[in-house]
Amino acid sequence: MRARKKRHDQNRPSSSARGYNGEWRKLRAEFLREHPFCAFCGAPAEHVDHKVRHRGDKALLLSWVNLQSLCAHCHNSIKQRMEERC
Repeated sequence: MRARKKRHDQNRPSSSARGYNGEWRKLRAEFLREHPFCAFCGAPAEHVDHKVRHRGDKALLLSWVNLQSLCAHCHNSIKQRMEERC
């Protein structure tokens, strides 16, 4: 698993190149204020996740209805397994 992640990260563009800029950080902070708990388990949320991968589409990246708050555990385990199936 770690080797696969390392290979993936080597080819991955920077976060700013993927669209995660000041506009995103502001939206993320606002979303977490309004949705402070994980959509999956109800624990305090740490991540704002895209329900549908945006793949560089700014409209999807910044779409409020495409966002969900997740705790670190659900983001790093459950959601990752869900995306591997797609």
